[in-house]
Amino acid sequence: MASLSFRNIIKRYGHGPKANQVIHGVNAEVKDGEFIVIVGPSGCGKSTLLRMVAGLEEISGGELRIGDRVVNDLEPARRDIAMVFQNYALYPHMTNFENMAYGLKIAKVPKDEIKARVDKAAKILELGHLLERKPRELSGGQRQRVAMGRAIVRQPQVFLFDEPLSNLDAKLRAQTRLEIQKLHRELGITSLFVTHDQVEAMTLAQRMIVMNAGNMEQFGTPEEVYHTPASTFVASFIGSPPMNLLKNAPGVQAGTILGIRPEHLDVTTGDGWAVTVETVELLGAERLIYGRLNGESIIVRVEEGAYAPAPDTVIHVQPRADRLHAFDASNGKRIAA
Repeated sequence: MASLSFRNIIKRYGHGPKANQVIHGVNAEVKDGEFIVIVGPSGCGKSTLLRMVAGLEEISGGELRIGDRVVNDLEPARRDIAMVFQNYALYPHMTNFENMAYGLKIAKVPKDEIKARVDKAAKILELGHLLERKPRELSGGQRQRVAMGRAIVRQPQVFLFDEPLSNLDAKLRAQTRLEIQKLHRELGITSLFVTHDQVEAMTLAQRMIVMNAGNMEQFGTPEEVYHTPASTFVASFIGSPPMNLLKNAPGVQAGTILGIRPEHLDVTTGDGWAVTVETVELLGAERLIYGRLNGESIIVRVEEGAYAPAPDTVIHVQPRADRLHAFDASNGKRIAA
């Protein structure tokens, strides 16, 4: 295992004045054994950042350390990392045992040790009864576990996961998230996990890096990112439904955006903000009330058994004072309380 250090990491394509810079100076210190999720929308640079750690993309500027080694110019094979891809990347003509053992075989690890490592990984991932089958005989979730097993047997310093759950259905994704959490608890290997899914990020991360257009918007625990977002981007990206961001709410100062999450608005009998209801969405244990406040969209979350107002009626909501957030309208950054 090892720590990871990103020191002003930059990535650009091309040279000179026409160069296209896509990663803009990422700085982050990852502790030995931490599980870090890199999250953001498509095209934000999260996979590029991961691929630079893997050695699959050249680092244009800054310094990347794995443990006490600067690895900027090291080949991928010398970085002591193992990567799990979105598309499994298994050899279809090999058995699952052979797929998991392949990297060790190429590295000329003794046969007895290969078998011991594969058997141990298979036990952790509950794959023992599937080792003699081929990938085509497995479900998507089982194939992904074989891909994770292939990474485990390498006994790397760092695990890299590149959107490994994207090809799974919702039920399998939830199940595999639990398996990945269990795996990290058992092995304790430093891990970077890339996803565009903020639910995956919130449930898996010990800390998360939120990326936006090549910039690191925030680096913190899921609780920190959710409860004290560093910018309007983070506030709107993390959380479902997203935080309400209001310029015209009562009492908002010019140049300020007020943030309040839908669950932190309480429906009252007459006090508070007057919201014109547009529609109500039932989501099992809760309802989402979509409305307008002084011309702006607003969402209110209430429990399923609560009053469900009809469209075009007016309800009153009271924001919880200790849950209000203020952002600078000029740059979207959080204003300290």
